[in-house]
Order: sequence, then structure tokens, then C-alpha cells
Amino acid sequence: MSEPKRYTVTSALPYANGPLHVGHIAGAYLPGDIYVRYLRLRGRDVVYVCGSDEHGAAITIQAKKEGTTPQAIIDKYHEINKQAFKDLGINFDIYHRTSSKLHHETSSQYFKDLYDKGFFEERETEQYYDDEFSQFLADRYIIGTCPNCGNENAYGDQCEKCGTTLSPDELINPRSMLSNKAPVKRLTKHWYLPLDKQEDWLREWIIKGNGRNEEWKVNVAGQCRSWIEQGLHPRSITRDLDWGVPVPLPGAEGKVLYVWLDAPIGYISATKQWAIDNNKDWELYWKNKDTKLVHFIGKDNIVFHCIIFPTILKANNYILPTNVPANEFMNLEGRKLSTSRNWAVWVHEFLEDFPGQQDVLRYYLCSNMPETKDSEFTWADFQARNNNELVATLGNFVNRVMVLTHKYFEGKIPDGPQGDLKQEDIEFVAQIAKAYQNVGESIEKYDFRQAQNSLMELARSGDRYLGLLEPWKLYKIDPKRTAEILYNGLQVIAHLSVLSLPFLPTTSGKLRRLLNLPNEFEWNPGTVYLPTGHQLNQPELLFSKVEDETIAKQVTKLHASQPMTTPTEETPSTEGIATTQTSAYEPMKAEIVFDDFAKIDLRAGTIITAEKVEKADKLLKFTVDLGFEQRTIVSGVASHFQPETLIGQRVSIVANLAPRKLKGIESQGMILLAEDSAGKLYFTVPAEGTPNGSVIR
Repeated sequence: MSEPKRYTVTSALPYANGPLHVGHIAGAYLPGDIYVRYLRLRGRDVVYVCGSDEHGAAITIQAKKEGTTPQAIIDKYHEINKQAFKDLGINFDIYHRTSSKLHHETSSQYFKDLYDKGFFEERETEQYYDDEFSQFLADRYIIGTCPNCGNENAYGDQCEKCGTTLSPDELINPRSMLSNKAPVKRLTKHWYLPLDKQEDWLREWIIKGNGRNEEWKVNVAGQCRSWIEQGLHPRSITRDLDWGVPVPLPGAEGKVLYVWLDAPIGYISATKQWAIDNNKDWELYWKNKDTKLVHFIGKDNIVFHCIIFPTILKANNYILPTNVPANEFMNLEGRKLSTSRNWAVWVHEFLEDFPGQQDVLRYYLCSNMPETKDSEFTWADFQARNNNELVATLGNFVNRVMVLTHKYFEGKIPDGPQGDLKQEDIEFVAQIAKAYQNVGESIEKYDFRQAQNSLMELARSGDRYLGLLEPWKLYKIDPKRTAEILYNGLQVIAHLSVLSLPFLPTTSGKLRRLLNLPNEFEWNPGTVYLPTGHQLNQPELLFSKVEDETIAKQVTKLHASQPMTTPTEETPSTEGIATTQTSAYEPMKAEIVFDDFAKIDLRAGTIITAEKVEKADKLLKFTVDLGFEQRTIVSGVASHFQPETLIGQRVSIVANLAPRKLKGIESQGMILLAEDSAGKLYFTVPAEGTPNGSVIR
């Protein structure tokens, strides 16, 4: 297919009933921002829209909890979240509100257009009603036992424990959230979206891919296929509530549009407002076939963005999404992130506790993004990735080149290689074009973890290049060769400033300032940004180490937010915190004497390559740098780690273990890992600054 003329990119509208946590960012907002920043680097016409979802029962429930009004709730959290996005560098073209007049008008007209076409079915049905509060109960006002997993506090539209989409009638022992009593059934009239009549084209479009030009993620296509194969049913798209967009029909007083009709239309109303503000034609971005529509969401929103919203888009002759790259969930320290239980890392609090380190959070969330399966945020891993990757690799490479250039050449770009290039220079400079290709291809496949890893691989190649040639030793005997090495390093840093922009925008800006370059970027590996004689600014550290004490405070803060639990309640992980809880630990092995231990040669190393072993589900093949040599080590950890996430990982290895062949590969040592009682593995990492090859005693 030819390149689209324009892109419309959306990220799910967050409910304005609470602050954002890291799971929200990793799910729908960071991937959208990376994608859009990349498109802009490539000169594409793109509008990126989002905004607060300010209707629905979740808002009124939160208002009741805080003893205030729905308007006060949405005003409060809209501003908190809008600022958090801005501070994190999530760069929407517009962050709109579904409470705006334009949105109410747009939603009402959209509903009215479909109604006038006879698209809806009008039904009078029995629905749950709370006698004590004289109120019909919307889905979220009903809780009960999930028929799928037995969770006793599932909502009437979804179980947040197992993710199953529900209807209130499916709940076992339902009760009202208002009175905590069993509701009764009463007749009420609503309008239904006849999804059963849309099955044929949805099946062709989703399952067979007709009319689409991209493959969808397996998890997205699988969930949609399951819904369709089980048979679609008419779905009510109005509710008995006093908060929301009123149903624009006579006799519909006290009824509002269902939030999952109202909220996605928020993308359209946001685009309208952006178009008004920027003198654009909004219809080009929603009705023109040369526009590519992409929705970034979490997996709990798949059905709404892949079945319900496309149905109403098609009915009104709007374009359909080309892709819906939904992410799975991010967990936190061994437990599911939970807003209600305050088991979360709140974005606005992180930015207060780690001022100026928004890119560190972006980097960690991208490297740990739950793209195809749930991932885990741990403070220990956050610290390790910052210290071992951002500080010790990217930051170290940039700082060494900058410092040496100032030391030897007064901060001016020295002469580059002349005549025939040396092999090591050819191989190093070739990494620039390779990085552009790999980063671009991965982003366009929505594989953001791999894209960022390709960026970091360019920085790693710089570290290896310096380590191999040691220009700090070479200057006294060969200043010309030193100049060539630093020239190459500086050109790579200039391209790192381009490639890092989608992932680490603040760092990209710092690099441009260090290099004394304007923020004008070309997506071109052949661009020479730094001519000989160009003056650099003074070196500055890009990143700073995160100390153990800082991490300990965050872990303590997280656990301190939790109420006391009974043995039957979900108990948080207590890694790194003293506890009186009884845990299942593996029994101690038999006692040994010092001479037994002295036979073991333990060394510090760094993983420089990692890949899966063919036809071996459990094995990963590593190349480990021991300083004095590189070793191939095979380890049965494939079910615990993604290989691309382990490059740069510091490790402790048993270096004098007799070699052993595994699947035809000679393994020359053993990587040491710790295992907790749940079977989770942790690398035993040498202390920061320990050189590769150091003996561990």
C-alpha cells in the first residue's frame, strides 16, 4: 500500500476520576507518543488527540467517595492528568474534555444521525433499580460475584480481576453500590446497537483482514475473534443517569449516552476543536480514505475500539482503524496495579520525587512495555536499568567522547578519517544506518521495546568502540588517530540525538545543546551534523545514578500505603523489607567448608548479546564480556526473560565450571541468579562500577 497522506492517532481517554499511574502510561500513552514523534521525524502529517473522559458512573462514584460533585471531580483530575502528561513529555496536539460544549454537540448529533437512519433498536427491558435511592443502576453501580473467576467485587460491566466483560445480569448475588443491598428489577426504555447484524462484515474485516492493510497483534485479533465466534448481541448504548450527554430525543429525560458511545466520539470532537484552533479541515482526518487511523489502548478496551466504535464509524461513513495495537497490563512488585487499593506508582508523584528524570521513567516503561504479555514494574529493576543502561552505557559513552574532545581538541570537532578507512571505523559507522533501519522498522510494527533497544545498541557499539581503541591512551603517540576516533564518536552522538527523540525527548534536547546544534532533525543516516571545527558546549552528565536509599524509600512508601491484611487477602510483595510474615523458602543445603567455596571462580561480567536457542523453548544463548575475554553461556531462563531486554545486564558468573554442550552449543560457565519462593528469577548483580572480569570473593 502507498504511504498514507495523513495520520489520525488516538490514545484512550483516561477517566477523570483519579490520577495516572505507570500502568496507564505503559499501556496507551507512551507507545502513542513514541509513534507520533517518529511520524513527525519522518515529516508525516499527523494529529494526535486525547482528553479526559468525564462522563459515566465512574465519575459519579468518585464524587460520592470524595463527598463532592462530579464537576469538581473532573475539574480536579483533568488538570492533574493534563499536567502529568505534559511533564512526562507526552505531546498531544490537543488534550480535550468530553464535558465541553463542542463534545456534547458532536456526540448528540452523531447519535441523532444514526437514529434518523433507523440504526438503533428501541427496547423496553427490566433493569436493576435501587429502591432505597429511587434510582436505576448503571453497570458500574452494581457489584457482585464474577461468574468466571469468583471475584466477589466484580462490576456490572467488567471484572477487573480477570478482565472478563460482563453484563449486570451475569453477576452472581448482585448488590447496589449505593445501598449495598440487593437491587430489584424495573422496566425502562433504552436504545440498542444491533451488533448481531454487523457480524458478517466485522468477521471479514477483523478475522480475514479484508479492507485492512496491517496485521493486528495476536492478542487483539484473538480477543476479537473470540467475541465474534461466540456471537454478537445487541448492546444498550444509553443509560439511566443524570451525568453525561443527554439522549437527544423527546421522552428521553433522565437518560444519557453510554460512556462507550460518548467517549470514543471524544476523539472526533477533540479533532474538531484542534481543527478550529489551527484552521484545518477535521473531516480529512476522519472521513478521507487516504488517512490512517490508529488507536493506542489497553487490552481492557479492545472490544470497544475494535467492534463497537468501528460499527458506529462505518454506519456514518467514517474511516475505520488500520490498527489497534493494544498492550497488555503492567503489574507492580508482584501484584496487579490497583487504583482502589492505592497499589500504584502515581505519575505525578514520581515526577515530584524524581525531578528532571522523566526520561528515565519513559525509558524504563518502554523497555518493560507489556506489548504481548503482562509485564512487571519493580523498583529494583528500575534502578538497575537506569544505572546499568542509561548511566553506564548511553551516558558514559557520550560523556567520555565529550570530555576527551574538550581535553584534546578544545571542544572543537577534530578532523575525521582521511583516505582508506580502518575496518573498525567502517564497522562502527555502519551501525548508524543499521540503527535508523531497525528503529524505524520496529516502530512501524509497533514493537517499541525492540525499537528502543536498537537505539541503545548504537550507544553500546560506541562504548565497545571506545573500549577497543582506548583513545585516552592513544593521544600521546598518535593524536591524528585519536582525532579520527573522537570524530566518529561525535557523529554517532549527533545521530543518537535524532534517534532518541521519540523515546527520550528531554535527553535528545540535552544532546542537541551539548553538541551546540539546533532542534532541526533529519531522518537520514547520511546527514553530517558536525563539520570539522564546529564548537561544542561544555560536557554535562545526561543521567545520574539512583541510589539504594532512594529505592528503599519508594518501596517503603508503596507498602506504607497499604491497609493491614488478613491471611486471606492479597498480600503485597515484601522484597527488601523486613517482615514477620511466614514465607515458603527453599531449605538450606548441607554445610560446606571454606576450601569447598575457594574452588569456585566467580567473576563480574556484562551480557553483550542474547538470543533464543533454536528448538529449545527454555534456553537462551548469551555472550558475556569478562573484560579479558568473551564467553558463550547457555542458560535455561527463556521463560523468565525476553533476550532483547538483557543486553547490557551486569551478571555474576561461575567462570571455572567445566564446559557443557546444550543443544550443540558449548556453554562456558554459569550465570548466577536468585529465585524467590514464587519461582521468580533475579540476576545477582556486581556492585556498580565493578570492572568486567573482577573476582567476586
